Amino acid sequence: MSFRIGQGIDFHKLVEGREFWLGGVLIPHSKGALGHSDADVLLHAICDALLGALSLGDIGLHFPDTDASYKGIDSKVLLQRSYQLVCEKGYILVNIDSTILLQAPKIRKYVDDMRAVIADILSVTVDDVSIKATTTEQLSFIGREEGIVATANVLLQKINIL
Repeated sequence: MSFRIGQGIDFHKLVEGREFWLGGVLIPHSKGALGHSDADVLLHAICDALLGALSLGDIGLHFPDTDASYKGIDSKVLLQRSYQLVCEKGYILVNIDSTILLQAPKIRKYVDDMRAVIADILSVTVDDVSIKATTTEQLSFIGREEGIVATANVLLQKINIL
């Protein structure tokens, strides 16, 4: 049985006038992440972890911000397409462990919804999706509420099809 581990990280600037999407969930906030897509840092980090586990490059390779067709795209679509590439290589997701670094808003009450959205897209249970959050105690661009970071680690398992 073959296992592969992948790690992903994503950063986005926070600005006023943008919706704040995180883990596939719209969260009320005065700022949102700036990006070519909906700028969902958590889903982007998971995409990179999935792709990286199988040496398939990164999210920018598969969904470049120079391609107008991805302008404003829902990152749930990017996650589904990334996972499709993983499945085409004969692997399935075992679990995800992720961390979000942001000062505000507090996201604890949205985590279960995020886990459910991600689990549904990746055909796993919510118990296979871990989402943690931390502030930086008002240090750095995160602490000044100028940006957000997400990291994700995934474990993939090769499936044997007879």
